[in-house]
Amino acid sequence: MSRFQKGLLTGAVGLLAAIVVVGAVLAGLGAYDVGADSPHTALTRAVIGFVRERSVEVRAADIKVPPLNDPKMIAEGAEHYDAMCTGCHLAPGMSDNEMRPGMNPRPPALAKIPPDDPTEQFWIIKHGIKMTAMPAWGTTHSDEEIWNMVALLQKLPKMTPAEYRALVAVSGKHHAMDMEH
Repeated sequence: MSRFQKGLLTGAVGLLAAIVVVGAVLAGLGAYDVGADSPHTALTRAVIGFVRERSVEVRAADIKVPPLNDPKMIAEGAEHYDAMCTGCHLAPGMSDNEMRPGMNPRPPALAKIPPDDPTEQFWIIKHGIKMTAMPAWGTTHSDEEIWNMVALLQKLPKMTPAEYRALVAVSGKHHAMDMEH
């Protein structure tokens, strides 16, 4: 290794060590406000967003998507979505509720954005997202139930409030899982 390469390596290690020390000092001082009512800095938002997107993309890459156009799947997905998701992600025609303004990051209003990659939606619903209040529904729901929710999410942005309410009405009541203690 040349003297230049050794100097470059030493400098890089020194810079990394300085970053770790400064980070530890700032953490120890409580300098970063973790309150949900205080927005992240732009840099923090960008880093978290990049890490989240890449993590989901990598883990969802090998998931095989079943056919999602079955009306029964969509109706059963609506049943689950209405019972479990509308408090955070809203339904067609819903405006913000009492809980969402206090959430950071604010959950996406899924009826107002184009449908995402179904493999990524499946992975997110099944595994959740740390530090976002998105639970891992795979601990209490089968893959089939999760695919039903994905089937709904693929149609949700094009549904009118009346279409959504009608779909929920014909889907029946959500059967909450009986958890054994």
